[in-house]
Amino acid sequence: MKKKVVLAYSGGLDTSFCCIYLTRDLGLEVHSVIVNTGGFSAEELYNVEQRAYRMGVTSHHVVDETENFYNSCVRYLIYGNVLKNNTYPLSVSAERVSQATAIANYAKEIGAEYVAHGSTGAGNDQVRFDMIFNILVPNVQILTPIRDLKLSREEEIEYLKKHGVDMNFEKAKYSINKGIWGTSVGGKETLTSHLGLPEDAWPTPMTETGSRNIELTFEKGELVALDGKKYDHPTKAIQALQAIAQPYGIGRDIHIGDTIIGIKGRVGFEAAAPMIIMKAHHTLEKHVLTKWQLSWKDQLASFYGNWLHEGQFHDPIMRNIETFLTDSQKQVSGRVFVQLHPYRFQVTGIESEHDLMSSKFGSYGEMNNAWTGEDVKGFSKIFGNQVMIYHKVNSND
Repeated sequence: MKKKVVLAYSGGLDTSFCCIYLTRDLGLEVHSVIVNTGGFSAEELYNVEQRAYRMGVTSHHVVDETENFYNSCVRYLIYGNVLKNNTYPLSVSAERVSQATAIANYAKEIGAEYVAHGSTGAGNDQVRFDMIFNILVPNVQILTPIRDLKLSREEEIEYLKKHGVDMNFEKAKYSINKGIWGTSVGGKETLTSHLGLPEDAWPTPMTETGSRNIELTFEKGELVALDGKKYDHPTKAIQALQAIAQPYGIGRDIHIGDTIIGIKGRVGFEAAAPMIIMKAHHTLEKHVLTKWQLSWKDQLASFYGNWLHEGQFHDPIMRNIETFLTDSQKQVSGRVFVQLHPYRFQVTGIESEHDLMSSKFGSYGEMNNAWTGEDVKGFSKIFGNQVMIYHKVNSND
């Protein structure tokens, strides 16, 4: 009997090469898997499946990870207001972790001897996939034909044509990767340090020219409603917000960051819903959390985002931080009001029963109801006492 290999499959050039190579050159039984994290339509999934069977796979399987991706990962990115380098909502890096985990679990399910992916030797994904496979299925051998054979695009095309593969070999001008937490855009401009992406590079055209007010409702840190309409899962609310806001051209940017392998990388992205949600969520938090809750959340969330970006999702420290982040959301409930405009948005305010900015205790810069002037005099003297002592002791320095 042929040995089984589970192939992380997208239907593009690299994974098409892997299908043929693993079947014909290595004599393996290929089981292709595509993991949907909210970026594929039913028609697109059908087309990928038909392509896989034309490439000779024994079976093709679709894993819908959209809700699980949110439950296990995205919700904590929202709780932590995570933006890599204060810019990027970890659209692809978080998604890859979820996809690699799903592939590993499927390999265990069918008893595969091998897992394979089409990563090259130049990016982050090779590390994320390899590492997660080594963690979750350590006894399963990893195959990476593109990386190991050091193939150029031209060599892959020549090989596929030799084996009678008929597909569109024209390279798309831009590489697009779409998921529920944003869409990445790569092209010739992102390979430079100075060029921006042109208008036609963005997957969603900017068609809205007016302005619009929307209302986001959060319950314990999760988006549950838009303009008063409740959704049965936060993923549905995210997708609804994306449909409203993306045509405004909101959430477009270019991220420059440090790759796992030590080089700088640049990628464009459009993420209207993630950017609005996190800004709205953070504004609500600033009203309902204490300063030390906010301070420690920032520190832990920064570590969480960086460690997730580098594929270390399964490190137990991540569960510890998730516990803290979840606990911090007990009072993060209320409504946030947002104005949408072409290419930008503005959070205008919040309403929450947990709002700590209460007039019952005073109005900032105007009056107070909880202390007297004498109280402040004593507090100020004690609060600065140690620094006063320091300066007196060291006054001759």
